Amino acid sequence: MAPHPEREIAHHNPRGVSDAIALALTKLLRLLADTFFSNRYGHRAVVLETVAGVPGMVGGMMNHLKSLRLMRDDEGWIKTLLDEAENERMHLMTFIALFQPSWFERLLLMLTQAIFWNAYFFLYLFSPKTAHRLVGYFEEEAVVSYTSFLAEIDAGRVENVPAPALAIEYWKLPADARLREIVIAVRADEAGHRDMNHMFANQLRSGHTPWRKLEEETSATLPTH
Repeated sequence: MAPHPEREIAHHNPRGVSDAIALALTKLLRLLADTFFSNRYGHRAVVLETVAGVPGMVGGMMNHLKSLRLMRDDEGWIKTLLDEAENERMHLMTFIALFQPSWFERLLLMLTQAIFWNAYFFLYLFSPKTAHRLVGYFEEEAVVSYTSFLAEIDAGRVENVPAPALAIEYWKLPADARLREIVIAVRADEAGHRDMNHMFANQLRSGHTPWRKLEEETSATLPTH
């Protein structure tokens, strides 16, 4: 069974150097996104959701291999992370149906994904705690961005267009659902990913993970001389 957050973690106050680095990097990337996209929230979502689908896939793959090596149950980590990756992919499919990216944005997202995949892979390899904390902070900013997106729709500055059929089917929305309902659903998804990744980072910090438990149990069963 997949783990569940013990509570909502709207913001995690940094504890230690790795948390501070993760937060600083998040704020830097947020500044770059704000500078490039400004209030073009639909196109921002298309590019950023392309990147957002990477961490869950990397984390799921890494924990899958670790589970095989240690011959230990993952206690739901793998499925949770792969479900996150699929959920982010559906965000992308939805926004592409509404906001067609330009050729420059398509080039940008290809380059960004290539760089981020490799960077995140090595970060997860050497410090999974920092990797999950980074995603937790990313998702905090995603909730803020989608809240601003919603405000633009409510103010009439972004047209509240009809929701595409794939979004209606995926989120089980009413047949007459519009962009506003999509943004609310996506924001709720991002809040869930935020809480889950902060929880994983907290577990890695404390050592209470499927992999650390194995080390403790193995040590406890070793014969003493």
